[in-house]
Amino acid sequence: MLKLSKFSYVLSCFIIAALVLTGCASKKEQPAASATPVQTAQATAAATSTPVPTEKVELTISAAASLTDAFKEIQTNYEGKNKQIKLNFNFGASGALQQQIEQGAPADLFFSAATKNMKALVDKQLIDTAQQKNLLINELVVVVPADGKVAVQKADDLTNDAIKHLAVGEPQTVPAGSYAKEALTNAKLWDTLQPKIVQGKDVRQVLTYVESGNAEAGFVYKTDALTSKSVKVAFSVDPKSYTPIEYPAGIVKATKHSKETADFYAYLQTKEAQDVFVKFGFSIPK
Repeated sequence: MLKLSKFSYVLSCFIIAALVLTGCASKKEQPAASATPVQTAQATAAATSTPVPTEKVELTISAAASLTDAFKEIQTNYEGKNKQIKLNFNFGASGALQQQIEQGAPADLFFSAATKNMKALVDKQLIDTAQQKNLLINELVVVVPADGKVAVQKADDLTNDAIKHLAVGEPQTVPAGSYAKEALTNAKLWDTLQPKIVQGKDVRQVLTYVESGNAEAGFVYKTDALTSKSVKVAFSVDPKSYTPIEYPAGIVKATKHSKETADFYAYLQTKEAQDVFVKFGFSIPK
């Protein structure tokens, strides 16, 4: 009995060892588990449908200060439909913006409040004449404080002693100032009014002078007057007394984003953009 038990014990150990070795071998030879249909579909979707992040293109628009409010709305509309575009605006006097571009300041598109500033850049071959166009028309008006007591109905009234300060844009760099000087010169009042004239660096500063009461009257665009509740239009300047106020837009040759700039330039000529400009008091050339 003892011998048989010892034999059984040895046999059992042999069988157990064999089973262990067989199990290890089967694990080594077992193929990798295949992906389920759901896992395969997920992997395929991840490989094909995941969007590749695109870097935003930033465009710099040098624009006349009088376009500020209209462009805020246009920026919202355009960027909302063109997620890859970021519009950066550089607002100021058209003459100053022209000089900046001449000196190499970065700009993709120039939107001037006077044709002379655009022509200067075209003449210097900084803007292609085929890529610029007059897009808007504006009007010149004289504004007074909304609660002002001085009666001003025509240019001659500006000589009234109650008008101690007359705000006008710097004629050399601010188109609104240039138009005002032209109108007053034609009315033979420019020299007479010199002691009263306070010059602003752009048309928005002129508006601020009148809003704050630092000037009893000022020459601004109709569009600027419409943006303020602190002033009222005293009278519209005779359009025959100054050069028509045209706003040309043009693509700067030095732009590094030709396609994107051209797309925005084209958008400014669409009805959607024009409706915004009209809403803010501009007219569209016929």
